[in-house]
Amino acid sequence: MTTIEHDVQTSFKEVMASVATPVSIVTAIDGGMPYGTTVSAFASLSMNPPMVLVSLDRGSETLELVRTSGRFGLNILGADQAATALSFAKKGGVGKFHGSRWDLDHELPRIPGAPGWIACTVADLVDGGDHIIALGNVDAAELTDGSPLVYHGRLFGTHLPHDS
Repeated sequence: MTTIEHDVQTSFKEVMASVATPVSIVTAIDGGMPYGTTVSAFASLSMNPPMVLVSLDRGSETLELVRTSGRFGLNILGADQAATALSFAKKGGVGKFHGSRWDLDHELPRIPGAPGWIACTVADLVDGGDHIIALGNVDAAELTDGSPLVYHGRLFGTHLPHDS
């Protein structure tokens, strides 16, 4: 890597750290066993039809299950779920649900207390450098009360309304 490439990569990393992003856990299931990984790169893609996109590391076990099953759950975490986000951010998919409660919703692992839930069927998997972008058709979506967990400046926090 040249100095210029390194400088761009370093600057890009800093800029992205300054962008507040929602924190979610993508889940999948295999043989009755739940798997999941924390992501901060997801967005709505389309309203008609309802679609989302989520970026998963190429080495993710959860990505392999999403690829195999053709389905994934998106658990949009609440402000009080930073510890859950950290737990699911660790490498390796096995054991992340150990000691955690979870429910089966639309045949996908759902994390209780997460204010947002989206169940998806994979529409496409797109190459995105060191990640794969999963495009998902939304099969179900549910919102409950709660402030969102966001990641900004390499810290977890939440959104506060701006006084006008």
